[in-house]
Amino acid sequence: MSEKISVGLGARSYDIHVGAGLLANAGALLAPHAGKRVPVVTDANVAKLHLDALVASLKNAGISAHPIVVPAGEATKSFAGLEHLCTALLQSGVERGGLIVALGGGVIGDLTGFAAGVLKRGIEFAQIPTTLLAQVDSSVGGKTAINTSEGKNLVGLFHQPRIVIADVGLLATLPPRELRAGYAEVVKYGALGDADFFAWLEAHGAEALGGDSSALTHIVAHSCRMKADIVARDERETGDRALLNLGHTFGHGLEAATGYSDRLLHGEGVAIGTALAFRLSARLGLSPSADTDRIERHLHAAGLPAAISDIAGPRPGVDTLLGHMAHDKKARDGKLTFVLVRGIGHAFVTTDVPVEAVREILAA
Repeated sequence: MSEKISVGLGARSYDIHVGAGLLANAGALLAPHAGKRVPVVTDANVAKLHLDALVASLKNAGISAHPIVVPAGEATKSFAGLEHLCTALLQSGVERGGLIVALGGGVIGDLTGFAAGVLKRGIEFAQIPTTLLAQVDSSVGGKTAINTSEGKNLVGLFHQPRIVIADVGLLATLPPRELRAGYAEVVKYGALGDADFFAWLEAHGAEALGGDSSALTHIVAHSCRMKADIVARDERETGDRALLNLGHTFGHGLEAATGYSDRLLHGEGVAIGTALAFRLSARLGLSPSADTDRIERHLHAAGLPAAISDIAGPRPGVDTLLGHMAHDKKARDGKLTFVLVRGIGHAFVTTDVPVEAVREILAA
């Protein structure tokens, strides 16, 4: 079973293919967009697991692959990592009318998309996301970026992929913690705009986390469909697309405060951030506390953190967190931008949040 979702952006529209076993058909899916030779960017971990299968699929479609393997981990998503990748891509001989393939998680997708966007003033690229987080979020919508010492994703550009191939079968090789971290982004979709989907997750999310192919296809396709609809309305995040940042203002601050380390994965930061956004909304009288309880209960049931105290190691100080949050790229006129809720499925964007209320939530 597979599904195809279209991201409607006029001449730059593209399809997202979701299902099990799609990597074997990747060559045929990429062929209309690729020449006879394509660079394939991946990391050392993914290369061991999936690179040979992709190379074989490309070969079956008459396409030769030029693998570029970079170190795994968030540290690769840096100025140094970008320079290294751009050099390798130029040395691969990729032409402006060619195609670059990103095979990996969010780090690979973000870094490769950024390099493709700036190289020769823009080369098309394809996303083959190998993590749940990348399949439901970062591979769709064209946001590309690297991290700096000042914060996460502060240097980047919008560069839409030509095609996204999300093979849910690849998720079987993910460590359980990584799968759970990606699931936090799935929960986010229900929390921000689809109460019925959140209720479905409460009833069936465990099946997806248990590796059920049908359940995984459903949650990836539904999440992509929601994101595609929002991106088609607001590609450059001037309005509705900001809703997709539910949990991220808090989450990015927590990631920065923990040094972008294994103490807190991105999805775990989003999980805590989503719970904090619901707590702040309840604290301001916008959302019923019962909905906060439902969100926290489901996150914990999925094995995800839902509070700052759930993070291993020393607790980040309130001032430290606020300092990191002030660097958030969504800040406007010195004010933090928050995605808050009026209950599950009803998110909105605001800068009108008393800092003392935020302090109370961070200190609780």
